[in-house]
Amino acid sequence: MKKQVGIEALAIAVPRRYVDIEDLARARGVDPAKYTAGLGAKEMAVADPGEDSVSLAATAVARLIQRNGVDTSRVGMLVVGTETGVDHAKPVASHVQGLLKLPKTMRTYDTQHACYGGTAGLMAAVEWIASGAGAGRSAIVVCSDIARYGLNTAGEPTQGGGAVALLVSEQPDLLSLDIGLNGVCSMDVYDFWRPLGRREAMVDGHYSISCYLDALSGAYRGWRERALAHEVVRWGDSLPGEQLARILYHVPFCKMARKAHTQLRLCDLEDAPNAAASTPAAREEAAKSTASYDAQVASSLGLNARIGNVYTASLYLALAGLMNGEGAALAGKRIGLLSYGSGCAAEFYSGVVGEKAAQRMAQVDVEAVLAKRERVTVEEYERIMRLASDAPEQLTPAPGEFRLSEIRDFRRIYAAG
Repeated sequence: MKKQVGIEALAIAVPRRYVDIEDLARARGVDPAKYTAGLGAKEMAVADPGEDSVSLAATAVARLIQRNGVDTSRVGMLVVGTETGVDHAKPVASHVQGLLKLPKTMRTYDTQHACYGGTAGLMAAVEWIASGAGAGRSAIVVCSDIARYGLNTAGEPTQGGGAVALLVSEQPDLLSLDIGLNGVCSMDVYDFWRPLGRREAMVDGHYSISCYLDALSGAYRGWRERALAHEVVRWGDSLPGEQLARILYHVPFCKMARKAHTQLRLCDLEDAPNAAASTPAAREEAAKSTASYDAQVASSLGLNARIGNVYTASLYLALAGLMNGEGAALAGKRIGLLSYGSGCAAEFYSGVVGEKAAQRMAQVDVEAVLAKRERVTVEEYERIMRLASDAPEQLTPAPGEFRLSEIRDFRRIYAAG
């Protein structure tokens, strides 16, 4: 019997404050519909200097362990995917290991490739376990980032922050991955980057969207070729992509999921055996199907709309949102996931939702995590954004949470609640 490997459980952590996106729009003299309808945003997480990629990752992992009764002696790998690390040499993973007093017998490292870094870590963990090298041990993969573009910039309404911790094992209660079907596409492009020494990222917005869609096309076609060969999907009355119960996308902003889904459908429509029977214009129109988007994509975006862009964690926040709302209904069904990171790399993969998905998601208590947040005014948000990164506010972390308390002799010191 083929070994099942995938995501057993997950946990999330988000900054303690958020700003309402309509408040931000009005403060910038913009019609709120530009942010709500145009971007698909509702709220935006606001991280202060004490809430960095380490503190959010450690909080998410602490919740994962505590709420799922994880035996840490059986964890052999800890990987953190991030593009907002805190040191050029020392990985976020080592901080997390120390803060949570995790075993010294585990492999720890960070993975970086813009927003794709978390998926790179996940695939390394899955393949480590599937190969037998893990000897029955599990892995923890964390996606943790702060998306920051600065005040009064074009990217301002697409900021955010948070972390998603994934327990990867041979007991994939949430999602059993289709190992070996993954499709990938990578290219050397300058669509989004953050030079050393800069807090704010630089982005060529329209070009980045084009790169995303090109990479999606290559990755999806690679997955589809393998899925067809293994008879996971087939050409027939429905398109291969339509045979997936849901499709999750990397979402730097929620409206991007609609663009991505249109592109994925266009790949199928252009490559279908009967494609010659329709015109390019007809295929492009069919690709924009609202019914398909509503059925396969829309239900995954609730958390992203309330938290904002979380770089590496964006795809997995969508997974958390989907499983939180539909875990029971999707049990036993196959879903697709598209990860994208600027620079650029994309990976499309699939998996079957576990029978215990709803039970596992009950441990996450998503609504309680969101309910603890404080809504702040635009003025308070601007004050927080102007704080120096090396001068964290002296706030007491809540029980089970972590905060950066100070930087002493270039060493970061964290407080535990």
